[in-house]
Amino acid sequence: MIETDILIIGAGPTGLFAVFEAGLLKLKCHLIDALPQIGGQLAELYPKKPIYDIPGYPEVLAGDLVNNLMEQIKQFQPGFTLAETAETIDKLEDGTFIVTTNKGTKHHAKAVAIAGGLGTFEPRKPDLENIAFFEEKGVEYFVKDPELFRNKKIVIAGGGDSALDWSIFLADVASEVTLIHRRNEFRGALDSVEKLQEYKKLGLVNLITPAEVTKLHGDTHLNAISINRGGQEELLEIDYFIPLFGLTPKLGAIANWGLEIEKNAIKVNNALDYQTNVEGIYAIGDVNSYPGKLKLILCGFHEATLMCQSVYNRINPGKKYVLKYTTVSGVDGFDGTRKEAEKAVVKAIE
Repeated sequence: MIETDILIIGAGPTGLFAVFEAGLLKLKCHLIDALPQIGGQLAELYPKKPIYDIPGYPEVLAGDLVNNLMEQIKQFQPGFTLAETAETIDKLEDGTFIVTTNKGTKHHAKAVAIAGGLGTFEPRKPDLENIAFFEEKGVEYFVKDPELFRNKKIVIAGGGDSALDWSIFLADVASEVTLIHRRNEFRGALDSVEKLQEYKKLGLVNLITPAEVTKLHGDTHLNAISINRGGQEELLEIDYFIPLFGLTPKLGAIANWGLEIEKNAIKVNNALDYQTNVEGIYAIGDVNSYPGKLKLILCGFHEATLMCQSVYNRINPGKKYVLKYTTVSGVDGFDGTRKEAEKAVVKAIE
């Protein structure tokens, strides 16, 4: 039985930052994640993708952000259960919880924070006849390593932030980048749209709108696609096709925990502490839902902070906590030296 104060389900950026905020309150954390590594979507889907809206970082690669968060929480010695999925949860008479994974690992916690991002997910695939055959043979749904596309001709399809950001980023990597979208308007951030238009003027990105990919061609590997532009069929010779139409999220077993679900997300009380309809269970980050919700990493950080304050008050009823600013008080870790804490985290990860 693994004992902890806060059991965090999800080791993405929100879950990792929650460890830091809990540590400031002398609360111990343990994290469960279905992935074999820490970082959630940032590590699994786009570790080399630049992120622009993290305070203090004009630009930071997703993988580097994960590394920085890990460095930040080392001193608080969190535990990790990786490559396992939280399957069941039982609330005991004393208000604590037992969470059991698909491999039978049991965790006993005073509070549970679900920080599972989009949950389990799969890419939304375009309706193309032979797309399954070309998967990993020229069709890629994620950009895990940009070097795969070095000096290659690539076509990206989509109109959201991912499609825009990767078209701009890969312009310096691929020999030719073409972005295809079925509308003239894009759903991405305005500055990204403006930058894309500038790249188009400079000849760094080919922009084809409105248009759709209709067929994939090749024998053992994708080598061309057909597109429909204004009713006219055109053939483009390419090396890689990257359809970026978003992800289909699934909550998995968490959906059976008696929590109030709305549009595949967990409803929380954002007026107080991001607690669910079950006292002692919280949901923070992209997995939750409330009026005005924004699915941004920085919003998850804010939610994690308030959640930890609420857990402290729940665990220590009647005990007054005086907020201290780290700029004045510093960061007091648990007993032991910093090096000992770092060794403990490395051991837990291994």
